[in-house]
Amino acid sequence: MIGLLQRVQHASVVIENTEIASIGQGLLVLIGIEREDTQIQADKLLKRLLGYRVFSDENDKMNLSLQDINGGLLLVPQFTLPADTQKGMRPSFTPAASPDLGLQLFTYFCEQAHQLHTPIQSGQFGADMQVSLTNDGPVTFWLQTK
Repeated sequence: MIGLLQRVQHASVVIENTEIASIGQGLLVLIGIEREDTQIQADKLLKRLLGYRVFSDENDKMNLSLQDINGGLLLVPQFTLPADTQKGMRPSFTPAASPDLGLQLFTYFCEQAHQLHTPIQSGQFGADMQVSLTNDGPVTFWLQTK
């Protein structure tokens, strides 16, 4: 499972000209689900996301986590993250989970996140979304669980 996390000042998701999710300071995380992923990978990734220290402390060091600052978490399913881009001029989506597995694990991930942290918002699996953000820093990290 892949999490592309971005530290943001604010972020939002729009579907068909309607805003369905938004957060202030926190993390926008694009979630890529791979074919072999299970709830175990989801749990590991969520634990890392919530505890990953990417926010500045009083000494301007990245030493605080999302939970430390009580920041917002916006989770967005991102089918293209697991793509194989090693060959040719077109990505292969063979490494990506099937839509059924992707939906199941993204739903599970969001449910677990709601139990461990607030505020949580999410995009919609399978929808054509417009995601807006102001990346703070910019700070962006790729986390992957195997």
